Amino acid sequence: MTDTVDKPVRVTGEEARRIKREALGIADRRTDHGSTRGVPRSRAKEAGTQQRVYRYRFYPSPAQAEQLEKTFGACRWVYNEALTLRVGAWEQHRVSVGFAESCRALTGWRQASGTSWLREVSSTVLQQSLRHLDGAFTRFFKQSAKYPQRKTKRRSRNSATYVRTGFRWVEDPELPGTGRLTLAKQSEPLDVRWSRPLPEGADPVKLSVTRDRAGRHFVSVLVEERIQPLPAAFLPGGHEPRAVGIDLGLAALVALDDGTKIDHPRLMRKYGKELARLQRGLHRKKKGSANRDKARERIARLYALISDARKDMLDQLTTRLVRENQVLVVEDLAITNLLRPATGRGRRRKAGLIRSIKDAAWGELLRQLRYKCAWYGRTLVIVDRFFPSTRRCADCHAKGAPLDVSVRAWLCAECGAWHDRDVNAARNLREEGMRLYRLVSCALQSGRVPPPVIKASELPAVLPAVLPAV
Repeated sequence: MTDTVDKPVRVTGEEARRIKREALGIADRRTDHGSTRGVPRSRAKEAGTQQRVYRYRFYPSPAQAEQLEKTFGACRWVYNEALTLRVGAWEQHRVSVGFAESCRALTGWRQASGTSWLREVSSTVLQQSLRHLDGAFTRFFKQSAKYPQRKTKRRSRNSATYVRTGFRWVEDPELPGTGRLTLAKQSEPLDVRWSRPLPEGADPVKLSVTRDRAGRHFVSVLVEERIQPLPAAFLPGGHEPRAVGIDLGLAALVALDDGTKIDHPRLMRKYGKELARLQRGLHRKKKGSANRDKARERIARLYALISDARKDMLDQLTTRLVRENQVLVVEDLAITNLLRPATGRGRRRKAGLIRSIKDAAWGELLRQLRYKCAWYGRTLVIVDRFFPSTRRCADCHAKGAPLDVSVRAWLCAECGAWHDRDVNAARNLREEGMRLYRLVSCALQSGRVPPPVIKASELPAVLPAVLPAV
C-alpha cells in the first residue's frame, strides 16, 4: 500500500482576504452600494465584422521617445512584479491572486513613494500588462504554453498596449483613414507614415506600440472592419470550385499541382556571410561599450531587413493563392517536431535542415493562409499528416516505398509514370483535399457554405454519421 501525498489546500474566504491585505499588501475590494452605475462589461464585436490590424511606422520626437522608453520599462517592471506577487502568494500562503487583485496591487505601487515613477505612465497601459500576464497563466493552465517567465530588457520585446481610453484619434476629413494619433501622457500627436489608409469611418479599438531591435518604432492599429468576400472561383464552363494542391518544401518553397514551383528565397544563406562578419565584430567589442551597442544595432538592422523581405514575399504569395482559388489544400505538418534540437548521429545534417525550415517560415505561410481564407470566403483543407502524398502515384494510386529526402524524382513500378517528387505530392494532396471538401459539402444543410478550415484529423468528431460510410 502506497502513501498518498496530500495536495496543497487553497486558502479562500476571509482568511485569504486577510493574507492578501496584511502579508501581500493588496487592498480589499471597494464596494460602493450607493452607486447607480452598472457592472462594466467588455465591448462586444459588432456582428459581421472582422478584427484587423494595420501596422505603421512612426518617428517619435526626443520627448516622445523618452516617454515611450519609460512606458516600456514600466510595463516590463509591472509584469515582473505581478508575476513575483502571484508566485509568492501561492508558494508561501496558498492564496490565488488574479487580475483584479493585481490591479489593486498596482494602485498601491503607484501610490508608494519608492515607485511613484509609475505615475508618469498611463494606468491603462500598465493594466494591459497585467492582462497579458493573466492571459499567460490562462494559456499555461490550458497546457497550451509554458509557465510565464520574467521579462528582461535585453531579450524581451519592447511594447505597450493602449486601449480606447489611452489614446486620442482625430480623423483627417481631407484624407479619410488617416489622422492625428495622440497617446496618453503625450501632448503632441505621433508622426505616423500612413502607408495605407484605415477603413473609412472605422475607429481604432486598440493600439500596440513597439520598438524593434533595430530601433524602429511601429504602431499596430486594431480596427473592426467588414471585409467583403471575394467572388467564388470556379473552373471554366462549370460549377466545380477551382482548387490547388500546395506542397511545402525546401528545394522549392511551394510546389503546386499544375507543376508551378515558387523558389525558396534562402535569405539566411544570402545574408549569412554578412551576418557572420558582423557577429565576429560584435564579439571583439568590449562588453558594455558604446561600440558594442553600435555593432548590435547593425546586426539588428540586418535581421530586420531579412524579416521584412520574408514577410513581404509570403504575403504576396498567399494573397495570390487565395485570390485565384476557391479551395486550397495543404498537409498537416508537425513543424514543432521538425524543429526539435538535433542530437546524436547526423546532427549536423539535421541542424542544417532546421535552419532551412526556419528560413522558409512554413508556420507563417500556413498562418496567413488560414486567416485569409476566413476573410475572403475561401476554404483551406488540411490533409492528415500520415497521408502518403509523396510516395503514392498520382496516376494509378499505387503506393511505393518510402523515399529519402535526397530523391527528387521517382518512377512508378506499377504504371511506369515518371514523377517529380513535389509536384506528385501536390497532385495527391489536391485529390484528397477535394474528397474531404465534397464530404463536408454534402453533409451541410442546404444554403450553408463550407467552413473556412477543414482539418482531416477533426472530421470524425464533426461528421460521425458520414465518415464510417466512406
